[in-house]
Amino acid sequence: MTTALPPLALIAGPTASGKSDCAVRLALALKRQGRRAVVINADSAQVYADLAVLSARPSIDEMQGIEHRLFGAWDGAQSCSAADWANAAKHEIAALHAEGAIPILAGGTGLYMRTLLDGIAPIPPIAAHIREDVRALPVAEAYSALLREDPVRAGQLNPADTTRVARALEIIRSTGRSMNAWHAAREGGIGDTVTLHPLILLPPRDDLYARCDRRFALMLEQGATEEVQTLLARNLPTEVPVMRAIGVREITGWLNGELSREDAIAAGAQATRNYAKRQYTWFRRQPPVAWPRNEIINVDILSHFEILLQS
Repeated sequence: MTTALPPLALIAGPTASGKSDCAVRLALALKRQGRRAVVINADSAQVYADLAVLSARPSIDEMQGIEHRLFGAWDGAQSCSAADWANAAKHEIAALHAEGAIPILAGGTGLYMRTLLDGIAPIPPIAAHIREDVRALPVAEAYSALLREDPVRAGQLNPADTTRVARALEIIRSTGRSMNAWHAAREGGIGDTVTLHPLILLPPRDDLYARCDRRFALMLEQGATEEVQTLLARNLPTEVPVMRAIGVREITGWLNGELSREDAIAAGAQATRNYAKRQYTWFRRQPPVAWPRNEIINVDILSHFEILLQS
């Protein structure tokens, strides 16, 4: 007799698409059946304790009594990589399965979810001198070199994407293998050990962008300014992820007198929309075709997760 693999629900989509609300509604539906469910954060901004407001981390009221994990679990001084998060998520998921509970992943960081499910490429450390040489190149020169040395990967990238072009070039030069070859050798994923119940939220773009605008303006009323002031007082390096979060630079500009309050709000809202657009494109194209996409505003949780709710 074949033993069913333990369940894992996944609700993903761009910022402001209602992922947290849907995750809580699913957890409440399971609770009404006498089953315990726990929401696990899969958002790269919501992992940081310093970004409760600017990351739109769920409030106590919004959690509605449902347990949430890996929200605010990292101090801003410590970067949380996809591998770091995946290792922590694996631990939480295994512990919940051992307790008979159902984990519900909710977030908008596709790389986090892909690393957890598919594993991570075991790329060795890049030789320091190669990294220095590659990072010193203008992006146009780096892309021309990548076209010669790894044309397949080059064809998959935007020639102006400085970070990804440099990463692909330093990998082929340091290891002698292309990034695609390393990705094909991913290891450590849990996708084959769970029964996945996924849902991708892709609400109408106009509605999504309107939500982004409203949300950023509301953040200032809910304490985002004080949050940035506290963050700045820590004197963290500017390159750590928490200092590059959407809203930090814009509000800092206002606090420093470089922007008016209105200009800071406009800039923050625009940055949020741009981020949501990139996420929207990623979630529309990258996850498996079999993963259901919800393209309307009101999500029918009971219908989308009928198999999980009936299992």
